[in-house]
Amino acid sequence: MLNDRLMSRASIRKSQSERRMSLAALRDPEARPYSLRPGSSEDRREMKTQARAVIVGGGAVGCSIAYHLAKAGWTDIVLLERDELTAGSTWHAAGLLPLFNMSYAVSHIHDYSVKFYKTLEAETGLNPGFSVVGNLRMAQTRERIDEYRLYASTAESVGVPFEWMTPKEVGERWPLLRTDDLRGAIFHPTDGYINPADMTQAMAKGARQRGVEIVRRAQVNGFERRNGHWIVKGALMGEKGGNLVEGEGFEIVSDIVVTASGNHAQRTAAMIGCRLPAIPVEHQYIVTEPDSALVQWRSTNPEHPVLRDADAKWYVREERGGWILGPYEEGAPAWAKFGVPQGFRADLLPLDLERIEEEYASMLHRIPSSEVCGLKDDFNGPICYTPDGNPLVGPAPGVDGFWFAEGFSFGITAAGGTGHYLAQMITEGEAEIDMASLDPRRFGRMLNREYATKKNEETYSHVFVLHHPDEERPAARPLRTAPCYDRMKAHGAQFGQVNGWERPIYFAGPGFDDHASRSFRRGGWWSHAKAEATAIREGVGLIDATAFAKHTLTGPGAAAFLDWFTCNRLPKVGRISLTYALTEAGTVRSEYTIVRHAEDSFYLVSAGAAQAYDHDELAKQVARKTPEFGPMTLTDVTTQWGVFAVAGPKSRELLRPLVVDADPAFALSNKGFPWLSAREIDLGMVPTLALRVAYTGELGWELHHPVEMQNHLFDRLIEQGDRVGLTLVGARAQNWLRQEKSYRAWGADIGRDATPLESGLDRFVDLTKAFRGKDAMLAKGLRAKCVTILMDGPEGDEEGGAADPWGREALWSGDRVVGRLTSGGWSVAAGRRIGLGYVPPAMAEPGARLKVRIMGGLWDAEVVADSPHDPKNERIRADG
Repeated sequence: MLNDRLMSRASIRKSQSERRMSLAALRDPEARPYSLRPGSSEDRREMKTQARAVIVGGGAVGCSIAYHLAKAGWTDIVLLERDELTAGSTWHAAGLLPLFNMSYAVSHIHDYSVKFYKTLEAETGLNPGFSVVGNLRMAQTRERIDEYRLYASTAESVGVPFEWMTPKEVGERWPLLRTDDLRGAIFHPTDGYINPADMTQAMAKGARQRGVEIVRRAQVNGFERRNGHWIVKGALMGEKGGNLVEGEGFEIVSDIVVTASGNHAQRTAAMIGCRLPAIPVEHQYIVTEPDSALVQWRSTNPEHPVLRDADAKWYVREERGGWILGPYEEGAPAWAKFGVPQGFRADLLPLDLERIEEEYASMLHRIPSSEVCGLKDDFNGPICYTPDGNPLVGPAPGVDGFWFAEGFSFGITAAGGTGHYLAQMITEGEAEIDMASLDPRRFGRMLNREYATKKNEETYSHVFVLHHPDEERPAARPLRTAPCYDRMKAHGAQFGQVNGWERPIYFAGPGFDDHASRSFRRGGWWSHAKAEATAIREGVGLIDATAFAKHTLTGPGAAAFLDWFTCNRLPKVGRISLTYALTEAGTVRSEYTIVRHAEDSFYLVSAGAAQAYDHDELAKQVARKTPEFGPMTLTDVTTQWGVFAVAGPKSRELLRPLVVDADPAFALSNKGFPWLSAREIDLGMVPTLALRVAYTGELGWELHHPVEMQNHLFDRLIEQGDRVGLTLVGARAQNWLRQEKSYRAWGADIGRDATPLESGLDRFVDLTKAFRGKDAMLAKGLRAKCVTILMDGPEGDEEGGAADPWGREALWSGDRVVGRLTSGGWSVAAGRRIGLGYVPPAMAEPGARLKVRIMGGLWDAEVVADSPHDPKNERIRADG
């Protein structure tokens, strides 16, 4: 249908070459040509050969970074663009500015962008073409409304305005829309769409006004690290037969480099030996001829908002009396898997309109008047994606002074905020929001092009898929599996993934459909997680924790380094300490469990999601500090050790028969094996490093064992488990249990936007010693405080079933938002909903009364003292 309609209008359809954006239209009106040769004519000038920062890429993101670095006071900056400003994905972007986002960090980024773009004309005199028409996101199902309710609570905590609308209200306000099959909608009145090229030129002008040098037709071909500086090597480009050709070479010495090279991200990263999972995916959109009903409507009414029918997988906006339809369909392929062709400029890709037939038909259903419209234009352009849809913003792994801002699938919306927060990271040591969820190192080193291709195609097709908080996407899985994977699966394990590792999230019977059980409320998995949590509180459970990141640090300088690198006192030999590595800004960067094997030998355990993230920071700091502290050897041993966590009051009963010792009872007693100590023990034939810790807050051990012996150990534990009632337990029950003990989780309750004192980790901070970030931590004071909260919530009604907090909800006091949850779930010990979150210090005392937003309603919530379960740690220290 769509192809037929397009071909029937062939007389007015532009050819591919005609539709290609004229490069003259993209040309920077204020740019002048450059020459490196002496004696240049007066209309040419010399490029800088030294700079404080070089930015590679002249799209929306690159120009925003240049602007914001200059605004922060870094005026000695050069921006290099291989073609013309906006000649990459920026030129064919639809220019939408959606505020809707489930990520707290990305929501802040988008919110900043929308506000920032509105100031550009007053500052630069250039109108960025911001049409503040709003954004109407429609819902056809109850589940979609639940998604919007969860999102809305995040929006409240960020300060993003929105309005709820009924189908009747939508139809009355915009009668061209069919609303009889809608359940409702959420409306953002402050966003809309913008002209990407004009917006980028405005930021470029603002950057120039602050001293930034912008060089077009300058292709970067390599980077060299020399004497603590970067040498950026490239060539000025000429044009021959419509293609760019290399001319004069250049070199620029720079303190730092930032790349924002869009679809060329793989090429630029490879120049410093990095691999980025940033691969473009084809995105098509079509433009219709004028719709007579729309033209008549607009004669007396304002423009429609940007329309999104998420259940139909498209966005639509007005365009000169017609409509632009942008679908996110299944089957859109990745492009330029091995790099962008050298001759590709402001070009488009061949069309495949059959792919979007379903979405086109759904637009005709939603906007019936559009059915008589012919098609005027069509675009198929590459847009860069990443495996989780978030961009890659932060330090490059393995090298100093090199930063990435790559992988933007919503680059126009994110450009302004990315420039702002990345400039903070570069100039101040950290951003005011936690940017770890965007860190380029979050995917680890196991990635290759095939993985990125499969995941990026999946991410594109999931733009409008329901984003359940418990969603687990299937592409490229299973990839990293512990040896016990098949055994766990045979026992009913339902798997999630962290850093590519498959890990059980709960256990269910044969035929259980995890995908069908997902919900914004209590899904089908909830009863299984509750039973597992109860089993650990009352009996004994086994958790696969193999995904933990694990490092060893040895050598004469190891102790002094770790004493500086972390904020808690180091453990004695044979003991364990929980500690934190801070950023230069005094906020929490990483969490470590440190085992001290000898005076100069340490075993470090950290979050599974942070393996590459932690390794890179450790390696960089070890290299920098070795001259000061002495020789050290850092080794990533993550894949050498499997980990089982055994927890519950019957833990000793489970383990004693396996312990090979003259006195097995003494070996596991408090005297033989104290709390927070580590021992090498034999469990049958398996040599095991046992740690007397338990993230669940019960008596227990972590059993770190040679990974090749994991199945043997698993089988022996299961055999003994039949005797004591062992329950296999997944990550969701563990998450509930750790909240009952007020154990903060890295990446949720603790991160780079709060100090350890604000995070309620005072007992893990030794203020008698010097450590990295200490002065900055103290200077910040207490801006907020992490607390434990018990609360009520929906028990189920005509709108849906009972619901618990997920850790994204806004906290209210009176008529204002005062904080937000960072974790949430159910407490089997208290029989109530539980969560951790941040509130002002004045509201952090036990007994403080708040409200929490869950599924659209405000529910009673109370701050309680930390560790509401077993506050004296009597159970975790129990002897026997």
